[in-house]
Parts: sequence; C-alpha cells; structure tokens
Amino acid sequence: MIRKQREFVSQDRDNYARLHSSFQWHVPTRFNMARVCCARWAAMPNAAENIAIYDYSSPSTAPKSTSYAVLQQQANRLSNLLTLHGVKRGDRVAIVMPQRFETAQAYMAVLQMGAVAMPLSMLFGPEALEFRLIDSEAVLAICDDSVADNLRGLQPNCPKLRAVLSITEIGAANPAQGEYFDLIDTLADEAAVLIYTSGTTGPPKGALIPHRALIGNLTGFVCSQNWFGFDGLASGSHGVQSGAVSNAVFWSPADWA
Repeated sequence: MIRKQREFVSQDRDNYARLHSSFQWHVPTRFNMARVCCARWAAMPNAAENIAIYDYSSPSTAPKSTSYAVLQQQANRLSNLLTLHGVKRGDRVAIVMPQRFETAQAYMAVLQMGAVAMPLSMLFGPEALEFRLIDSEAVLAICDDSVADNLRGLQPNCPKLRAVLSITEIGAANPAQGEYFDLIDTLADEAAVLIYTSGTTGPPKGALIPHRALIGNLTGFVCSQNWFGFDGLASGSHGVQSGAVSNAVFWSPADWA
C-alpha cells in the first residue's frame, strides 16, 4: 500500500513538472473584452434566448432577465451616444454605478469603443472622485442618478470632464441612437480598464489593465468551478472559439467598482 502511494505521488510530481515546463499563455495579437464577453454571444443563433444578466437591483419587483442580444443592442446604442459626446479610442470614461443591468451595458459600450473604463465606487466622497477624475483626465462620466448632481458639481474643477450622463438621461437618449456599432478591433495590449489604489499610503495611483488581462483572470473562475464545460480561449482571428459553455449563473455580492 505504501509503495503504491509513493508511485502515485511520484506520478503526480512528474505530471506537474511536465505541465509546468510546457505551460504558456496563448495571447492573440488582437483581443477585445467586450467582444469576448458579449458580442460573440450576441452573434449566435440563440442569442435572444441566451440570458446574460438577471437583475435583482429592485427589491420591490421581480428579477429582470436580459439576453445577450438585448445587452449588445443597448451597448451599441450607448456607444453611439458616447461617440456623439466626442468619446474616442483611448479616452477615459468614469463609471460610477451600482450593480445593475446598466452597469454591464456601460462597460460593454466603453470597451467595444476602444475607450478605457474607469470604475469608481458609489461610496466615494467628492475629494476621492475629484482626484481620480482629474488624474485620469476622464472625458465623460456615466453614473447612477443618485450621484449625478455631485459629479456635475465637480466639473468646474475637472477641465477634461466634458459631460456627465445619468442612467435616466441615457435611457431617454438611447432610443434615438442606432442599434448597430462597429466594434473597435483593439490590440490585446491596449488599455481597457483603469483602476486606482485605495490611497491609504499616499495619493491613489492608477493602474492600466490591458484587454489581454481577461485571459489570465478568467482562469480563476474556470478552475474554481471545475471547468464547468468551458473549452477555453483558444487562438484564432480574435483569440476566441465559440465553443460550448454549460449554463452557469454567478452571483456577484461585491460592488463592481
């Protein structure tokens, strides 16, 4: 029995060494988070029935389910609206929103434009918001209605911040926007997200996260869920394959910022 256990340990060690020595990341030259997370699913035949988000943001109403097709359509409308406001590739766009459908819409809209999404917590006070808006040179902020007035109050001190769009304003403007948008074919190394440190040991410091970071981050979710039928991000024209993924519902208890 002991001899067999030693054999298994030896085999596991050899297998690990072989895997470790042969492992390498397959990062395509061009990669876009919004394409991988939404656009490719919205292009599939069953996109209208394939649920992307269950929204429990309103405690007084039943949860609302939204398909990938609708999420992509609404993201396209918002991308077109942001384009009208002068947002272009590489621009920083602040997102100050809680967990709700419009938050996912905002991220997909910004990322597919090749712009940089900057998540900001709903709990930030005026000083914390102002520092990050100035330091990042954010050109526009997408926000919850409850913080819109506070952000507009900071605009005179933020020379680059041209506009603040609340959820209500976006909802009113979206029907007039086209539901088609040509996703920017970004490089994998292009900046996608700008996050800031807490500032507990000095002024907050910005860290640019490239689109390719999703490939490395995704493994944490895949492995922790025993692979859940996922066939991986394989090399291809855009670094993905439209393989089968079993239905898996994830609940995010943390602020998306």
